[in-house]
Amino acid sequence: MAEIINLNRARKARQKSAAKAVAETNRVLHGRTRADRDARKSERERADRHIEGHKREDDHD
Repeated sequence: MAEIINLNRARKARQKSAAKAVAETNRVLHGRTRADRDARKSERERADRHIEGHKREDDHD
């Protein structure tokens, strides 16, 4: 005799596994590691400080 399955559970399990596959693909394509984010943030802050240091002071009072 065949095993009885709940069709709603089977459908939801299939959708969940498909969503996990899409999420994994998106993580690979768009994700950045914490170290990468921190490195880019510190580089951006360093560049901003460098530019701010080269700005002129305008005294137009």
